[in-house]
Amino acid sequence: MIRLTFCFAVRGPRFLSYRQSSDHLSSVGRHLSIGKTQFFFNRMQSGDASAASGLYTPPAVCTPSLQQLSQSAARFNLDIDEAELKQYQDVIKEALVSYQRVDQMTEPIPVVKWPRTPGWRPEPEDNPHNAWYWRTEITGASTGKLHGKTVAMKDTVAVAGVPMMCGSHIMEGYVPEYDATIVTRILDAGGTIKGKSVCEDLCLSGDSFTSVTGPVLNAHDRTRSAGGSSSGSATLLALEQVDMATGGDQGGSIRIPAAWSGVVGLKPTYGLVPYTGCVPLEITLDHVGPMARTVHDVALMLEVIAGYDNGLDPRQPANLTVPEYTTQLTGNLSGIRVGLLKEGFGNEWAEADVDELVRAQAHRLTSAGAVVEDMSVPLHYPDASHIYNVINEGCLETGIKGNGLGVGWKGFYPTSMLDAIAKGYRTRANDMPPTGKFTYLLYDCITTNYGTRFYAKGQNLSRLLTQAYNQALSSHDVIIMPTIPFKATKLPNKDISISEICRTALSFRQMSNVCPTNLTGHPAISINAGFSHGLPVGMMIVGRHFDDATVLKVAHAFEKIRDS
Repeated sequence: MIRLTFCFAVRGPRFLSYRQSSDHLSSVGRHLSIGKTQFFFNRMQSGDASAASGLYTPPAVCTPSLQQLSQSAARFNLDIDEAELKQYQDVIKEALVSYQRVDQMTEPIPVVKWPRTPGWRPEPEDNPHNAWYWRTEITGASTGKLHGKTVAMKDTVAVAGVPMMCGSHIMEGYVPEYDATIVTRILDAGGTIKGKSVCEDLCLSGDSFTSVTGPVLNAHDRTRSAGGSSSGSATLLALEQVDMATGGDQGGSIRIPAAWSGVVGLKPTYGLVPYTGCVPLEITLDHVGPMARTVHDVALMLEVIAGYDNGLDPRQPANLTVPEYTTQLTGNLSGIRVGLLKEGFGNEWAEADVDELVRAQAHRLTSAGAVVEDMSVPLHYPDASHIYNVINEGCLETGIKGNGLGVGWKGFYPTSMLDAIAKGYRTRANDMPPTGKFTYLLYDCITTNYGTRFYAKGQNLSRLLTQAYNQALSSHDVIIMPTIPFKATKLPNKDISISEICRTALSFRQMSNVCPTNLTGHPAISINAGFSHGLPVGMMIVGRHFDDATVLKVAHAFEKIRDS
């Protein structure tokens, strides 16, 4: 094995602090002369050395040809003749001066604080469950809440100088020059990052067989799925190769692998943990959160990574406060009312042993002082899954057409990641996973024929679902149901068809209980309820918005009861 040992330059000019960058932009702004009525068409007066000296500078953007303009007009049903197009071309050419200038300016990029080497790709014999994508040894502060803790980062989380491929050929070869905010916070708190965990191809799978680096094997049965898309993180935890891990969750991708791997995974309240520097899929569904073997470690990690990110992530409210979650893990549930969600049990795919185990274990919370009773949210199933499928249309606009970022939000746009994804789609579109091609074909045809009216209606209906959950949580502190209605399934054989890949990886079956809280933003944790036929069974606990503390408190109390 060859390990690269040169240090990654963390103090170079590509890593400007926001203060440095803002000062730079302010000084540039003082030298720009832009008329009030001719914003697009003024030539740059000063502040550009090459323009001032008359030296040639390669164009940042090519002037579109008449043929390109004609094609653009046709796509929007505009009837413009060649003479008119020539006039538009002339004006467009003048407008491109702004693109030239913006390209020459230095954009603000989060500072990278902690040195590291690029790491190495593990050999197969060192990675028997295929859960590691890349290995590193990045040490942070010598003290802090996470000092002595080892952490795996899901390969959707940018770690500067370390390869990042999101389980896909589309991003293969990309190396970010910035750290995601949660990476900086983990290192600031003394954590040690041991590497990047494998995730499913573009995260478009609730199973664990779609990553181009190969299937991730379940830690309890190598013939079965580990769940996805945070498959590697869950497996590494179950194998005790790290103490903590990060996961991403757009439709259950923290909780599904946590359930099938027998570990703890929290999808926090929407916006509690900044998504800054992670690969988005759909901005209204994106969550990133902690995973560990114990509730205490999940709570501890949440204390570190949660909190406002100074406006860099639009998902976050500005008035966020982060309590000491670990101090509330008392084991005492006096006064806590627990609702067993009727619609979360007994659907057509449910296995009786899973339902029975979760129900029985939930009732054991009474020994800690909780009241446990049945309750109902009729929208939970199947309508929430249908709403989710329609809203997932946003993945086309953000993840595919928007090259992973989309438009229309304030915050940090990782332009190098956007460029890498855009180039990947242009040059390797045929290497998209079947789940990605399905996503593109379905939603492109829908939006071409019907616009985004179904997406818009789905978003409106999701507010009804949120209200229904809020109503249920006005009389109950938490809601409990199986994370997944059945135990881990067998990994498919190599001759699986395209249609079966899509049906298996994007199935209602895994997602029926988990995807509703991606729509509503409520916090939800999966904890191992126990084992049936040698396989772990996940129990999911859902709480009120920004009351992640109660969710963790109930999970911790159950953990103590289960292990006593």
